[in-house]
Amino acid sequence: MRKIYYLASCDTCRKIIKSLPSNSNLEFHDIRQNPITIAELEFMYQLSGSYEALFSKKAQLYKEKGLKNLSLTEADYKNYILEHYTFLSRPVVVLDNEIFIGNSQPNILKLQKALSNE
Repeated sequence: MRKIYYLASCDTCRKIIKSLPSNSNLEFHDIRQNPITIAELEFMYQLSGSYEALFSKKAQLYKEKGLKNLSLTEADYKNYILEHYTFLSRPVVVLDNEIFIGNSQPNILKLQKALSNE
């Protein structure tokens, strides 16, 4: 599987996508238009080892719901990600059995390197 889960309306996602090699051969999955399935999320979990790693604590709903004041479990993180697309840290790129989560500079550099080494 070679897939990028992103939000088409997100400037950061668009900028990251533009920075990737043009021959990346990625399948694009806009999580607003096409919500992720339980199976997709569980596959991401297998690669990352944690639902919390896939969860965005920058999401406005995280603050609005007061979630930062709660002790969330892995099951909570999973349920919130499935409940609303903004809870998935973006972008998430799956390259076969490797996963790249979020938009941190080191993560994007590792992703670009992985794609350019192919």
